[in-house]
Amino acid sequence: MVMNEAHHISTEPNLDAVFAALADPTRRAILSRLVDGQASVNEIAEPFEMSQPAISKHLKVLERAGLVERDVEEQRRPARLKADNMAAAVDWLEEFKQFWEVSFNQLDDVLTQMKLSQKKDTE
Repeated sequence: MVMNEAHHISTEPNLDAVFAALADPTRRAILSRLVDGQASVNEIAEPFEMSQPAISKHLKVLERAGLVERDVEEQRRPARLKADNMAAAVDWLEEFKQFWEVSFNQLDDVLTQMKLSQKKDTE
């Protein structure tokens, strides 16, 4: 939780948990599967060569990161994508995109100047 200038408490996603969850290829594949809609643990586990309990552990990591929600429907606990925290991570990364765009533009300018200088030297 963070208190802003107006002394309101806001909850921000734990970016460390989001990036840790996204660091694993199995969890990224699970999220990609959930883009198509909610699924049970068995449905999620189907294409993987791992046990249902292993998939459940991955789902718990995704839940703690706020990337997945699970409902309780009798015996079935379908999972569905919850993209709010992922959007916050994308927003955070967007700041660095601007940095790299400026850096690449500066590099392009330097390379253009070097080519012009080289061209003048050979004439």
